[in-house]
Amino acid sequence: MPPATQTIEHPLSPRDAATMAALRAQTAPFKGAVFGPAGRAPYDGIMQAVAAPDGVHYQADTIGGVSGYWCLPAQPATDSALLFLHGGGYVMGSAKAYCHFAGHIARLSGQAVFVADYRLAPEHPYPAALDDAVAVYQGLLASGRQRVLLIGDSAGGGLTLSLLSWLQTMAGNTQPVAAIALSPWTDLGNRSHSHQTRHDAEVYLSKSMVDACAAMYLGQTPAQDPGASPLYASLHGLPPLQLHVGRDEILLDDSLHYAERASAVGVAVALHVWDGMPHVFPNAAGLLEAADDAMALMAAFIATHLPRL
Repeated sequence: MPPATQTIEHPLSPRDAATMAALRAQTAPFKGAVFGPAGRAPYDGIMQAVAAPDGVHYQADTIGGVSGYWCLPAQPATDSALLFLHGGGYVMGSAKAYCHFAGHIARLSGQAVFVADYRLAPEHPYPAALDDAVAVYQGLLASGRQRVLLIGDSAGGGLTLSLLSWLQTMAGNTQPVAAIALSPWTDLGNRSHSHQTRHDAEVYLSKSMVDACAAMYLGQTPAQDPGASPLYASLHGLPPLQLHVGRDEILLDDSLHYAERASAVGVAVALHVWDGMPHVFPNAAGLLEAADDAMALMAAFIATHLPRL
């Protein structure tokens, strides 16, 4: 029998409950309103407001023909790296805006993190983002980073999982050692029950918003295409996975269903479900206790699967 998904439930702390109540009141008028090309500047502004970590510096670079930024802690390993694929519904987000968020992961793990500026829809619909993710991964290997761990949030989390399945089809390819996905978007058909059951609890997203982003990214591609929606991809032989999702997300089922499918074919999956937490809550490190705890769990997972040699 395949191993069951290791599901870890995290209760909401009293301090986080108060913080989330204030956040809900602040964001309620804007729920689901920021998306598409017009939302790029506001979205980048939100991500750039993530507190900067200490002891991390940033360096622009191009890997595999794709631009991005390195987030570099003191004395990172030179034979390993994390590839970070950012969120934003495939139509927003940038490597520069994500530097502070990824920088926290670099600081806690001691690993160099490359945040890739993959091409965005609707100007560059599927499979542009996946093609760029493949190119960056292969470029990292070619540069001597032979041990790579993937990480992504939201659409970038889905892209991370799509990349894993794509790489698994390539015979002789060096595979990632493991992957982390934060609130991954795994089904671009947006058909799961959590779109209804978590609608009122959701802090940031709306179904109309994610439907619009999916249409911009997919173009003429069916939502069930396994390269676009990793829930429908082959999951056989994937490396160990750590998933984090908030209980109060319309994308909750995207993580639950993906973890169930992966576990059914023998993939080692640790699924962390956080009560009261919103979409990609780890980006609130220093503000939410749950975010700090999730960051620590990610750092421990990285250390296990990408040890310093």
